[in-house]
Amino acid sequence: MTISITRLDYCQFLLASQINYTLTYFAEHCDSFSHDIINRYLRRERMTPRLIWDNVRDQVTATPTGYLIFDDTVLDKNFSQRIELVRRQYSGHAHGLIRGIGVVTCVYVHPELNQFWLIDYRLYDPDGDGKSKLDHVHDMLMNVVRHKRLPFRAVLMETWYAAKSLMLFIESLEKVYYCPLKDNRQVDDSGGGRPYQRVDSLMWSPTELAQGKTIKLKGFPKAHKVHLFRVAVSTHRTDWVVTNDCIQTSTAATQEACGFRWKIEQLHREGKQATGLERCQCRTARIQHNHIACAFLVWVQLKEFAQSIRRTAYQLKQDLLDDYLCQQLRNPSLRMSLA
Repeated sequence: MTISITRLDYCQFLLASQINYTLTYFAEHCDSFSHDIINRYLRRERMTPRLIWDNVRDQVTATPTGYLIFDDTVLDKNFSQRIELVRRQYSGHAHGLIRGIGVVTCVYVHPELNQFWLIDYRLYDPDGDGKSKLDHVHDMLMNVVRHKRLPFRAVLMETWYAAKSLMLFIESLEKVYYCPLKDNRQVDDSGGGRPYQRVDSLMWSPTELAQGKTIKLKGFPKAHKVHLFRVAVSTHRTDWVVTNDCIQTSTAATQEACGFRWKIEQLHREGKQATGLERCQCRTARIQHNHIACAFLVWVQLKEFAQSIRRTAYQLKQDLLDDYLCQQLRNPSLRMSLA
């Protein structure tokens, strides 16, 4: 009798494996399932981002002061020529164009508890669904408001999402946004007295450095003003952060709020290094969809485990190797001998 594989089986493999996340490796280490059985299951199953919310909703601690963070990451497939969904796109990690699968993620942050949860994601496939990354952020934001009904105060985004349409949409929801601008973004801080200029060419008084300045972004409605802050991230990097938060008058507080954006970077890094998020080598789009869904489910589980025992996802994965080493030292599979 053929034993059917389940989503739990595949997730357990991703949770336990350390380096190799291929279907062949799974089959070689499991007596119950052959490669063909695993492959057919992943071709047939249809996992969606809704699975993430179904598994994380009871873990989320909601707060009216919460943040929604949106960002994207590229799953590196630079040496793959025939995998569907792969396209050339910019990778911040590689600092250039690579071949990969784009994933746009949404994280919910409780700032007082300093905790965060992955609540949604989308695969970037403009040839398949005709949607841009901005469209995916718009859809996920609407899903949070209309269906998940999570309370939040502000949206944190990267430079790529500082688009007029998205910023005005967030304002229409009566929410606040914080997002950095590209250095060459055209702005006006003179109230129309001077031509637009690059944001990185603005002059700053000591008061403006501490409290920000009011500006108009080129292309926005005439009376539409936002607050701009010059945030020194490091000695080699300065962010030009805009917000529609009319009561925000502190550069330090703005920098603190923007600091929560690194939570989503933690998700991307841990997902790639601890769950095999970008390691699937199967060619079909459906298997890639299902693998990514399972990898995110594994990350959700790892994070819950880590939070409960105050460890990191990396430490939990390392613990599996520690157990193996202890077992091998007690009863070696390969015994050392000397002449």
